[in-house]
Amino acid sequence: MISRSLGTSLRRLLLSTAFATWAFSPSPVLAAEELNALVWCDHTDAALIEPFEKANNVKVNLKEYEGTGAGLSIIEQSQPGDWDVLVVDGVDVKRVADMGILGELPADIVPTSDIFPEVVMAENNSKDGKIYAVTEKFGYNTISYNKDKVDPADMEDLSIFWSDKYKGRIALYDYYIPMIGLTGLALDKKTADLTEDDLPAIKEKLFEMKAVARQVSDVVASQTALVGGEVDIILGGGEWVTASLAKERPEFDWTVPKQGAVRWTQSIGVFADSEKKDLAQKFVQYILSPEGQARLATSSCYWGMPANSKAGEHLDEQQKAALRWDEQPEYLKNTQLYPVVDAKMDAAMQDVWTEMLQH
Repeated sequence: MISRSLGTSLRRLLLSTAFATWAFSPSPVLAAEELNALVWCDHTDAALIEPFEKANNVKVNLKEYEGTGAGLSIIEQSQPGDWDVLVVDGVDVKRVADMGILGELPADIVPTSDIFPEVVMAENNSKDGKIYAVTEKFGYNTISYNKDKVDPADMEDLSIFWSDKYKGRIALYDYYIPMIGLTGLALDKKTADLTEDDLPAIKEKLFEMKAVARQVSDVVASQTALVGGEVDIILGGGEWVTASLAKERPEFDWTVPKQGAVRWTQSIGVFADSEKKDLAQKFVQYILSPEGQARLATSSCYWGMPANSKAGEHLDEQQKAALRWDEQPEYLKNTQLYPVVDAKMDAAMQDVWTEMLQH
């Protein structure tokens, strides 16, 4: 759906995944209304937003953020009614709803029967029988690699990351939650059951991985190193790292190893104090439609699986292959959600990660 040269693709990738907060405001002629959305960078693609704007004679103002904490900070500094639509990490919906930020969504705007059952996540997106958000996109923190430079069979086992075989050729994704989750999976620990008692063993393996890695880096630096050949593997990567480049650089690939991977999900909802709830709900409906989902899945910022299974009708074979469309049933069975932890456990996890970085 989105065709571009590697240079253009990489420039967009680097700019958008830097996660600097910025606003994207396409301006349809004589727009009668405006809608304000606090979103992740994949929603800032004109190919996704402009069809809704033109169809509804509306201007959608988008402010990008990264991380629920950053989003909450923006909301705290805003006035009631400033925002209409929110995109948020799927595991944080209940937390945000409990804070009174999200309003109830009418059940009839949610295409529940079309959403992959494993990502409906009613326990996260709903509370007391009321729907507060809907999963719109998902993917995996797993292994991305250059299959011309490594043995793909080695990428099927997480233990390769504490061996010397690829020493100096690995980038570790610098985000403690999925990386601690991945390391836990390698030790046969479920992400939902992690406790502080599990952290010493996880820390030991993190230290071993750090010893053989070239770098521990953010999205931009990791992707740049892979594209430039400084590293051949990114642990913590996934389809969101390589899928958009697959057409121009088919040597970039990704997989879910035998121990599994960590699954990320993002949800969309409407602010409880929005003064334009009808229009905001209409926007949510558009994003959840098969056409909107296909555009969101292949956004120029990063690719990921659409939650709506009917989006496949609007993706070409190359796009579906890059997203591993046919492998999703197995991947969904073999992956687990991000760890959901309390403040004490979160602080302990951050301490472990910081210690690893300084080691």
